[in-house]
Parts: sequence; C-alpha cells; structure tokens
Amino acid sequence: MDAGTAEDVLNHLSDGADVIVPIANGEPVTVLDAIEANADRFDDVRIHQMHALHDRPSLRGELRPHVRHISYFLSPIARPAFLSGGLDLVPNHFSEVPQILRTTTKCTLVVAAASLPDRHGYFSLGTACDYVASLIGEVPFFLEVNPQMPRTFGENQIHVSQLVGWCEADYPLVEVPPATITDVDRRIAAHVAALIPDGSTLQAGIGAIPNAIMTLLENHRDMGIHTELLSDGVMDLVEAGVVTGTKKAVRRGKIVTTFALGTRALYEWIHENSAVELLPVAWVNDPRVIARDPNFVSINATTEVDFLGQCASETIGGRYYSSSGGQADFARGAMYAANGKGFIVVPSTTKDGAVSRIRPRLHEGSAVTTLKNTVDHVVTEYGVAKLRGRSIRERTEALIGIAHPSFRDELLAEAKDMGFV
Repeated sequence: MDAGTAEDVLNHLSDGADVIVPIANGEPVTVLDAIEANADRFDDVRIHQMHALHDRPSLRGELRPHVRHISYFLSPIARPAFLSGGLDLVPNHFSEVPQILRTTTKCTLVVAAASLPDRHGYFSLGTACDYVASLIGEVPFFLEVNPQMPRTFGENQIHVSQLVGWCEADYPLVEVPPATITDVDRRIAAHVAALIPDGSTLQAGIGAIPNAIMTLLENHRDMGIHTELLSDGVMDLVEAGVVTGTKKAVRRGKIVTTFALGTRALYEWIHENSAVELLPVAWVNDPRVIARDPNFVSINATTEVDFLGQCASETIGGRYYSSSGGQADFARGAMYAANGKGFIVVPSTTKDGAVSRIRPRLHEGSAVTTLKNTVDHVVTEYGVAKLRGRSIRERTEALIGIAHPSFRDELLAEAKDMGFV
C-alpha cells in the first residue's frame, strides 16, 4: 500500500464514529486537521484522547454537533476547554483505558502518528504505545508517518498490511523542557532519595520534584526503570551508569515505559534504542505486574492531603485540573511489591504560602486519587510522614509534623476538634 493523503481518512468515517488518538505526540496532527476541516460532513464523530498537546476547534467545542472531543486526562491545552464546557472528561485509571474504550465506544478507527516504515514494512508508533497498542489487530488503523518521529521498540509495531491507509507529514514533535527546580523541590527530593535503596525499580512522573530526585540518584547503582512516562531524567541516569536494570525481575535490563515526553534530546536518544521498550499501558500500569519487581519505588505528586491520608491529585481547591492518570496504579503496585515503597510528594503550602496543603479535610469538590488505605509515604520539604499501617491519630500527628510550621498550631487545634488526637 502506497502513501495517500490525510484526507483519505474521511473514507473510513461515518456518523457516530469513535476515533481513538494516542497520547501526547502520538497525535497525527494533519489527519485530525483533515477531520476538523470536513466536520460538517458528519454528525457526532467523537475523538477520544489523553493529554492533548495541540489546541483545536474540536477541543474547544466549536465543531459540535459534528465533531466533539472526549478527554481522559486534562493537559494544559485541554484544561481551559474542559472548564469552559468544550469537552467531556472520563474518569479512569490509565491502566484501564483500553478496556474502557473497548466497552464504551465503537472503536471505529485508530489514527496515530508513526515513524517511517522499516525495510520489512513495519511502522513504529514512536513515542507512544499507551492504550492504542492494545487495539492493534482489533481496530482499523490509519497512520500519519513523520520522519521526525523516532523508531522505538516494544509492542508498538504495526505492519503496512494491517492499515486501512497512511499519509506522510513532516513537522517537529512537541518538546517539554525539564521544569525549573526550586529550593523546596530539592528539599523534598532529598527526603525521598535518602529512602531509595540501590537496585530499586523506579517510577517517576514529569515535573520539578521528579527531576530533582533524579539528580540526587547519581551515586546509586543498578537502578531499574518501569514507568508510564519516560522523561529526560531517566536518560541522564542511564548515561551516568546509574540505571542498568540488572536487579529487575520483570524485563530485566530493559527500560520499560508506555510513552515518552520531553526534549528533542530524549526523542533522539530513544530512536532505535533497543534498551527502551514501549509496552501497552494495560500491562505497564497493571498493579499485578508492577508488584512482581521487588524494591519497587513509586513517586507521584498531589495537590493536597487530609488527616486521613487521602490525596487529591487531580483537583485544585475542588476544581478539576488533570485526572487520575497512573498514580493509583503505581501506588497499588508498590504497595503489593516486596519491600516496595510509595511516595506522594507535595510542597507544604501553595506557592504564595497562604494555604496549607496538609489539611484537616480536603476542599469541597476535591477528587481523591490515592486512597487513604493505599497511601504509603507523604513527603514535604519538612520531612516524611509514614502512613501505611498507622492509626488515624498517628497519621494526623505525622502529617502535622511535616506541615509548614506556621500552620501546625492551627492544624493541631482542628485535629483536636475532630477527635483525631
């Protein structure tokens, strides 16, 4: 099959179609452009995607009722569209998105960005594997082939014979530079890094605190990586000889992820790098798989924690900000792993210092992402609160102990009023 045009995708759509789009840079920009440019030809075509990186009319709700966007995680681009009513958000655990798509949508067509085909006719989904790789062989695929997309290995390969069509495009991938690390971030990172033993398998997201933790692991040895998101920090640890994967029980020696997002240097590094495996999120984020690696360490951020240990990580002040992602998947996996450790990291206050992020109760409307029964360690710049297996009184006292000093008396008074201490 020879390459066609992006508009060829229209031949595979009809009213009520459900179009599945990969996460982040897996989005085929010109293909979605073609669908949007011809939106008035259809009624109620739904585009399903996590973490969109490109602002679009369908994202903002401007093409309804012809085309509308269904999100499974709010990126900075999608967040204002959701808050203004432009798109719908489906609550989920990242590991369960493939099954949610199978059972709640028609799965009409997958449209995805891909690398150039190899000499055997196989395309790679590049920076993505996520939920769409699970649909290979089940759902028709239409690819946008981009020479700037890295060729990666794992279970994100698809042969030309399995496609209904493909087109060509040439544009750079979206880059996300490492976040600026503050003094508070460094202090939080130091507490976490001190509790990570050599030979651990690590999951860490993107952001200033994970970046800071990575920089403090330079003297560690034989670390492994099993993470939903591969970022520049992992690349740096591999280059420094910290990550070898030799102590891993699952995919020994391999860097396991389900998508990559970072700088051009990262995209070039994963290109044809056989040490990196992109695998379906239904497997990568499965707590039962995660738990097979001893000394598994999960690191995730939250926005507020209450005295019970409930972590609201997808809302800010009760207002939706993101979604669950894989936080609960990895928190549970670390909990089940032999000698596993789960860390929830959070600055003690908001940036202006006006509001404590350790709270007696979560803000009204807050969504609990990591349950009180799952949370292990909560870390602020003032220390580590070990919560698993602790009573409500012990949890409350430990959390007050890592709150900002200016709020501790107030929090203690509230705890007494609640009968927690």
